[in-house]
Amino acid sequence: MPAPLIAITTHPATSPHRASLDSLLDNIVHAVERAGGLPVLIPPAASETTLRGLFERVDGVLLSGGDDVDPLYYGGAADVSVSVADAARDRLEICLSRWVVERAKPCLGICRGMQVLNVALGGTLYADVSEHPGARRHTYYPGLPFDLRPHQVQIAEASTLARIMGSPVLMVNSLHHQACRTVAAGLQVTACAPDGIVEAIEAPGHPFALGVQWHPEALPDAPEMRALFEALVAASAQTPAHAS
Repeated sequence: MPAPLIAITTHPATSPHRASLDSLLDNIVHAVERAGGLPVLIPPAASETTLRGLFERVDGVLLSGGDDVDPLYYGGAADVSVSVADAARDRLEICLSRWVVERAKPCLGICRGMQVLNVALGGTLYADVSEHPGARRHTYYPGLPFDLRPHQVQIAEASTLARIMGSPVLMVNSLHHQACRTVAAGLQVTACAPDGIVEAIEAPGHPFALGVQWHPEALPDAPEMRALFEALVAASAQTPAHAS
């Protein structure tokens, strides 16, 4: 049986963080390949018709990290802390997020990807983590590598994430300034940072719909991070579309 096709969302060429995002995207592609999947990159400006055609052909979806989600999509007001919002990418990924839930297609959301999944299903975000009472630092650490693990997360027992990670506590590489505020009704929180910031979500009853707030692709040699990509690819290999 051929390797499952994994659709990976991408960032626009105009992103001011393009150099960093290019590097992380390369890591995602390699992680999917190493896990046995075939990466398919989706351009952020693809039309809905093109997106639907691609979605019907792929076996799994990976929502990658990137710039801020526009507050327009979660009922927020314009906020100076929201530095970048790409309307085309927001629309594309919100469509994909809803489709993967409706069609029970495997999906992994990374950082922004987790936030988009939450917003698409009716959740809200903190425009900046500083809005969360008692929040610690979660954003970029100038001059330090993306594989820095500044804090731990506590993982919920009996969750898909706990099964994949094999441990209830995990040190993670925190690289975000937005975060989930209200988690959508169709999702559940499966990991939190010590300050209460949501670090992972998943959809109960779905074959595989999981989001993590950290960047597993930036820790390519960590067995527990590789296991996330392996789990996505394994779930994607079981979809009816792949079997046919």
